[in-house]
Amino acid sequence: MENQLQIYNTLSRKKEVFEPLHPGKAGLYVCGPTVYSKAHLGHARPAVTYDLLFRYLKHIGYKVRYVRNITDVGHLVNDADEGEDKIAKRARLEELEPMEIVQIYTNDYHKNMQQLNVLPPSIEPRATGHIIEQIETVEKILAAGYAYESNGSVYFDVEKYAKDYPYGELSGRKIEDLQANTRQLDGQNEKRSSLDFAIWKKAAPEHIMRWPSKWGEGFPGWHVECTAMSCKYLGETFDIHGGGMDLTFPHHEAEIAQAKAANGKDAVRYWMHNNMITLNGQKMGKSLGNAISLDEFFSGEHALLEKAYSPMNIRFFMLTAHYRSTLDFSNEALQSAEKGMERLLKATETLEELEAQATSTVDVKGLKEKCYQAMNDDLNSPIAIAHLFDGVKMINSIADGKASISAEDLEELKSLYATFVFDLFGLKRPEQQSNSNSEAYEQAIDLLLQLRQDAKANKDWGTADKIRDELARLGFVVKDTKDGFSWELK
Repeated sequence: MENQLQIYNTLSRKKEVFEPLHPGKAGLYVCGPTVYSKAHLGHARPAVTYDLLFRYLKHIGYKVRYVRNITDVGHLVNDADEGEDKIAKRARLEELEPMEIVQIYTNDYHKNMQQLNVLPPSIEPRATGHIIEQIETVEKILAAGYAYESNGSVYFDVEKYAKDYPYGELSGRKIEDLQANTRQLDGQNEKRSSLDFAIWKKAAPEHIMRWPSKWGEGFPGWHVECTAMSCKYLGETFDIHGGGMDLTFPHHEAEIAQAKAANGKDAVRYWMHNNMITLNGQKMGKSLGNAISLDEFFSGEHALLEKAYSPMNIRFFMLTAHYRSTLDFSNEALQSAEKGMERLLKATETLEELEAQATSTVDVKGLKEKCYQAMNDDLNSPIAIAHLFDGVKMINSIADGKASISAEDLEELKSLYATFVFDLFGLKRPEQQSNSNSEAYEQAIDLLLQLRQDAKANKDWGTADKIRDELARLGFVVKDTKDGFSWELK
């Protein structure tokens, strides 16, 4: 490929040039949501991060198969091997079937992703739709000698695996330290070691979600679903696995071990992890009780929010920080991102109005090269955005007659901004975001301003000034032109 994309590989702890397993094709697997409640800001970060990767890989010429799962069984409370399934617990509390809960919150997640302009993945498998594949994976691991059955459950034998392979290589944990810092937990005496994790769990009598297996009725462990589904759709070895940094251990560490135990080889070539979103320095998450749902952000109906924030505001806020850096939420940060996004979108409109001159006094090719360099450097969207803001100064200078641009450069500049702002960063102009009432809304403003024009024609300056002042108070900037008027919302 012409563009040499470098990706930070969590496994090697360094940036590596992306070289796909199959030339011209890229396989990408990302851990999706556990659908037992509304999506929050923490869910938006991986969604936007890997949407950017998906868009960029396609842009530079790869045929991409993007698989993002839906976890609808097996994820127990506290991410442990004991306790209640998160979905079954919500179903019990709301007096619904578990699959009703799954459908409600899957639909809700999809709605939010569409609002954020996150492209749908190529395949979106559900854990409950792949019970057979998960059982087959468990059988392979048993046959290889890296698991054991105990009282109707099947556990992965971490210490046995660690004698043959490096367990903990992704997270940097050492098996000796893990052994020293673990203790036998109540209810886990059927395990040989507290390090071991369930790959098939016997269903207690009260457990709603259960399937038949040779070990008795049960359900798959949380970790095994991603191993089974990623290998089914991308092959036993594939290019990129993404997810949140909080999944590095134990979830992704378990995936590495399961795949190697089942298939005798590494499944993933590049591991990518986005960092967390924090609220006053603490991780934002449903289990911590400090999560603000995306619906609450979009409506502004939460005690911590000063106003409503549009989906594009949230998306741009995510892109202004590198995906591997912590992103701390505050109203000030969101409002700053909002102003920056408006400035960038305004420049794309100004760009469409520019007229070409005979020669250029601006360096469009240099700007383009810098933007691509940033993206090829581990998807450095904040640096690319900074370069685009340099380009905004260029656009405004041309519009003010302080610089000139040739016809060829003007087309290249238009193409650059269309590609980065809309195609790669996935932003939309306000009129594209708004609902079906936007046309009526615009017509209502035009009607008010036409009444102002009529008042001026009748020398009714009081009414004309009142309309202008009230619109200004609401955030509208009104300009009188030789043809009548123009307006925009600040």
